[in-house]
Amino acid sequence: MANPKENTTHKKDTHSDVVEKEFREELLSVDRVTRVTAWGRQLRFRAVMLVWNGKWKIWLWTWKSWEVVTAIAKAVNDAKKNMVEVSIEEWSVPYDIKVKYKSAIVMVHPASKGTWIIAWWATRKVLDVAWYGDVIAKRFGSTNLINNAKATLKAITSFKK
Repeated sequence: MANPKENTTHKKDTHSDVVEKEFREELLSVDRVTRVTAWGRQLRFRAVMLVWNGKWKIWLWTWKSWEVVTAIAKAVNDAKKNMVEVSIEEWSVPYDIKVKYKSAIVMVHPASKGTWIIAWWATRKVLDVAWYGDVIAKRFGSTNLINNAKATLKAITSFKK
């Protein structure tokens, strides 16, 4: 007769429930967007997503939809299709760079070990998702979240290997 303490049919394996994601998805912002037409106001939501694949590829994408969940899903799906490679040297950027995207200007500098990331919100989020550790960044011009994030992305993808 089997031992009742060894009943495996009712045991729950907690390790099999943990699923590792292939992509790291970070929500940058969700905004309500309205458009006034002859029939009244049309309310939609805009999601801005950062996606990193763990193999030094990252991209940012925006999408508008009638529902927040749909906007996030579509932004993630399109970001996965358009990923670009970033270069990293000892958890920092290889050298100083100044990049302009539309009206946003971002300067990115390597920092000494233990400094971590010193930057404005959108730039910090992009650098954190891309796994940079010791970086100092400064933004000039625009305070637009999307333009500053895209300028930072343009900076970290333009480093030559």
